[in-house]
Amino acid sequence: MAKSSDLVVGIDLGGTKILAAAVDAQGKILGRAKRSTDSEDGPPAVLNRMADCAREAVARADRSLSDVRAVGIGAPGPLDSDKGIVIFAPNLSGWKNVPVRAALEKTLRKPVFLENDVNVGTLGEHVLGAGKGIRDLVGIFVGTGIGGGVILNGQLHRGLNGTAGEIGHMIIQIGGPRCGCGNRGCLEALASRTAIARDIAAAIRNGKKSKLGGKDLDPSDLKSSDIAKALEEGDRVAVKVIQRAAKAIGIGIVNIIHVLNPEMIVLGGGAMAFGDHILPVVRKTVEKRVLPLAGDHIQIVPAKLADDSGVLGAAVLARQRMK
Repeated sequence: MAKSSDLVVGIDLGGTKILAAAVDAQGKILGRAKRSTDSEDGPPAVLNRMADCAREAVARADRSLSDVRAVGIGAPGPLDSDKGIVIFAPNLSGWKNVPVRAALEKTLRKPVFLENDVNVGTLGEHVLGAGKGIRDLVGIFVGTGIGGGVILNGQLHRGLNGTAGEIGHMIIQIGGPRCGCGNRGCLEALASRTAIARDIAAAIRNGKKSKLGGKDLDPSDLKSSDIAKALEEGDRVAVKVIQRAAKAIGIGIVNIIHVLNPEMIVLGGGAMAFGDHILPVVRKTVEKRVLPLAGDHIQIVPAKLADDSGVLGAAVLARQRMK
């Protein structure tokens, strides 16, 4: 049994919710807590909610803060991990140069470590999820956008200034749809959940029949559960759009394999609710296009930790940084 002093807290800061977990040395979650982010209240209020979440998670584990060694946080970026500052978070109102680490260390009186949320998710999968025992892997998380993380030689690869792993912004179609970053043809603009909803609505608007709605369909009204149901029912529009997105992801993975030659690609994120319709197409696309030697023995697998990848990855981050 883990000693009480081996407890760490992982916090996953998102645009709509804050999740926290008290995690033991074996990676088991002993207590959880959740709060709405409500970022319109400003950074100080959100930081207070993060601290409250951490305290509640520890209390639900029947422990006290004195048992906690450190706190790890996964947050949207870009950010400065070394200084513990979120430089800018587009989905958090007013978040520019927010000193997350300093604020929470003052409040919780524990060492606090900050990292990009997708890097943290990849770290969680590497240590506790699908990538256990794998030396080199790349995590790709497909949701509202597309993010990625890179593990090389068993260590998180952050790059020159912490921006390594921006897989969603690989340009894979010259002159393609405009991405939120300003470029055209990024993987995110072709295969994110946002892109999938946009393309479904556009196909219906152009006269294609679908159970998902009529010509006045607003892409923002499309729920993942509705798209998943349409796929199961063989809706032609949904199937075609998902297959096109999956091929784009596959091409992105081919590029990653040719550059990094990892042992494993882990696919996660909310859009993997369509996994049964995405993974086979992704694997087939990779098999068809990858160079023979580079593609030998590569594993392309779904993430295992689901919604816990953020908090568990943040806990792994805290434990690793303490060492």
